[in-house]
Amino acid sequence: MRITHLGHSTLLVEAAGARVLLDPGAFTPGWEDVRDLDAVVVTHAHPDHLDPAEGRFEALRAANPRARVLAEPQTAADDRWGAEPLPAGTTTRVAGLPLRAVGGQHALIHEDIPLVGNVGVLLGGEGSGEPVLFHPGDAYGAVPGGVEVLAAPLTAPWTSLKETVAFVRAVSPRVVVPIHDAVVSAAGRGVYLAQLDALGPDGARVLDLAGAGPTEVPTP
Repeated sequence: MRITHLGHSTLLVEAAGARVLLDPGAFTPGWEDVRDLDAVVVTHAHPDHLDPAEGRFEALRAANPRARVLAEPQTAADDRWGAEPLPAGTTTRVAGLPLRAVGGQHALIHEDIPLVGNVGVLLGGEGSGEPVLFHPGDAYGAVPGGVEVLAAPLTAPWTSLKETVAFVRAVSPRVVVPIHDAVVSAAGRGVYLAQLDALGPDGARVLDLAGAGPTEVPTP
């Protein structure tokens, strides 16, 4: 499995003959230039996970006409995206890569802000020869078993460090890839990374892919 952290919560995953782009949001530059995609997957409709700016997503789709667009059901209901709904509990395949959706609801930001749908996405496993990668979107509620690589939201308006650490410990992956990091300064990001490394589960490796380009993650 090869993972590229393009920025914030946007990942390009290459595995089992598939190229999958996750959460092309407004905080991430350049994802509209990605080519040869088999799927675009959207965990929820907040702009930092799906950029509503006119032209960006349309350019991505035009450049990848064969790519499936899979999105959390509330997001898919918006005809702008041309997306297939991806409800929690759904299992599908993209080329040879298994994909499963879990969860269903965004984490609470504030009582006065309505909750929206959110699906976490599991990629790999199930005989594919690939490690299981979990991208939870914006929620810590779903804690699936068997996760080997966790794309862990580092910080957000809906969480705190203690909740982040508790979530990473509960999932207990062997590799932690920090995401959802555009909301802190470079100095602040370093503090979060250090704490996650110190407080994460025993034996887990924090693999910071920011600016690292495509990176191979060992297969099981």
